Amino acid sequence: MTRSARLLPLVALALAACGSSKPPPPVWQVTAASALERHADAFLSGRERIARAEFNRARDALAATGDATLVARAELTRCALQVAVLQFDPCTGFEALGPEVAAPERAYARYLTGQVLAPGEQALLPAQHRAVAAGAGLSGLRAITDPTARLVATGVQLRAGRAEPGTLQLAVDTASAQGWRRALLGWLGAQVRRAEQAGDAEEAARLRRRMALVGGESAR
Repeated sequence: MTRSARLLPLVALALAACGSSKPPPPVWQVTAASALERHADAFLSGRERIARAEFNRARDALAATGDATLVARAELTRCALQVAVLQFDPCTGFEALGPEVAAPERAYARYLTGQVLAPGEQALLPAQHRAVAAGAGLSGLRAITDPTARLVATGVQLRAGRAEPGTLQLAVDTASAQGWRRALLGWLGAQVRRAEQAGDAEEAARLRRRMALVGGESAR
């Protein structure tokens, strides 16, 4: 399963089994799945030009099917990655699809904004996000084994104002272990802001030194 499929099972782009008794998957499916995976890694790592090109490649392949649901899911994948790096912009590409979007996609879009979901909506979410949506908190985040999905869920918690003391450190450790520069800088920046709000100048300075080591304008 690709990283993008683990991130958002709604995408449903897992490639068909390649056994001799089954036909190969269509080209559009292979193209979209691989491009979304490359988009995710490039985006989280801060390689913006590559991330944009790979997303456009995936979206174009999906649009060729004329299936608005597939395009909506790709747009949600992009928005989920933005939440993972604490970029809380409107999910305009998804919203533009309007009435073509079904209930599971709408529930996931609401979840990404940090809204509280009713139990019926929680059941429509990708499995790894349901416990967090139901209020599991830090224990629910730690139970998510996929690092991308964990960062998304952690971003949702912070956006909703439900982050616990260990939430930011979990996200920092997750991004650091994967070498995702953009995600790591975003979460270190969140730690800096929290340290400054607490009046801990020494801790804020330590975190800024780490950001400078990672690199990027956010550290300056």
